[in-house]
Amino acid sequence: MSVPNGRTVLLGGVPVVLAAEPLKGGGQAAVYPVEGDDRVVVKLYRDPPGPEQERRLTRMLTMSPLGGRPTDRSQRPELAWPTAPARAPGGAFLGYAMQRFGEPEHVQLVGLFTRAQRIRLFHQRADWRFLLGVAWNLAFMTARMHHEGLVIGDFSSSNVVVDANGFITFLDCDSIAFTDAVTGELFPCLMHTTDYSAPERLAGGPATRASDDFALAVLVYQLLTAGNHPFGGVPHDSAPESTVQDNIAASISYVVRPEQVVVPRGTVDPSVLPPELLGLSRAAFGPGVLDPGARPSAEDWLRALDRERSLVRVCPDRPMHTYGSHLSGCPWCGRASVTGHDVFNLVPVPAPAPPPTGTRTALLVGVILLILLIVIVTV
Repeated sequence: MSVPNGRTVLLGGVPVVLAAEPLKGGGQAAVYPVEGDDRVVVKLYRDPPGPEQERRLTRMLTMSPLGGRPTDRSQRPELAWPTAPARAPGGAFLGYAMQRFGEPEHVQLVGLFTRAQRIRLFHQRADWRFLLGVAWNLAFMTARMHHEGLVIGDFSSSNVVVDANGFITFLDCDSIAFTDAVTGELFPCLMHTTDYSAPERLAGGPATRASDDFALAVLVYQLLTAGNHPFGGVPHDSAPESTVQDNIAASISYVVRPEQVVVPRGTVDPSVLPPELLGLSRAAFGPGVLDPGARPSAEDWLRALDRERSLVRVCPDRPMHTYGSHLSGCPWCGRASVTGHDVFNLVPVPAPAPPPTGTRTALLVGVILLILLIVIVTV
């Protein structure tokens, strides 16, 4: 649905004027700023929303998600929850208002998956320790939402934002699945993002806690490997155009079966994960792909991540290099020395220092004597 004539909508009965252009848009809706108020945005559905969507929003506006935790403007709410219905001046339901989350205060989770974006957006703060903390916050929030009877459903790196301290907020809350405690009506999640969808979701099944657990496992693995998707690469027996979605459906992950997949150059070795976290990953991307009951839960991830947070090691040689306690040496330095690419720094990798002058002279004399000896012997 486009912006109404005059760009005026009613938020809880109060008229506001929307910007002419959206901040972002997708196939289902577009998000518009409100002129004169940079704290609020309005999400307008592209197709006229039906009565089910209006009932969903009406019910959400009466709920106190996450145990009634206050979400006033002095705090950073964990959910971009609807704050008011958006209606046309004539009363037609168009969408809803919510608090605004955007750069530079908040960055989409996907911004942590590339070195240039991490450095640009987080200003030399997003080392491996930081990524581990974000993963902990993600697992914590997922566990809390499940405890409240909420299913995220459309769970991906684009629907979560992170602030400078690593705290997260879920966006697009109007797609969350829940059951109305008063009427018993189920409001399902019909949306999903294929690269984070468990096979049962790809096959058209409903969103569940187990499908959330699959997406959480993928996101935690991406965070702890600085952006590598566990279902990336091309299986040996598949077509070259094989996609992440294809690999998920076929239950083929290089984390579990590395001998079956050709991974992109530069892929971080899974051994960078501490053993307990690597074990959870292999459970999620092995038997847990096709068996939802075998997937680690959000609580499993939370406990394992919590144990590792106090054990992180700091590299003495390179800034921004921190790593798991299970490793005897810095994996990022070792990787940089081989590839010339530092995952966490834009500063060039130092070239090996040349040997002292005396050492170079001795080596040269030794080489000359060896050549003379070979000539004498062969003559």
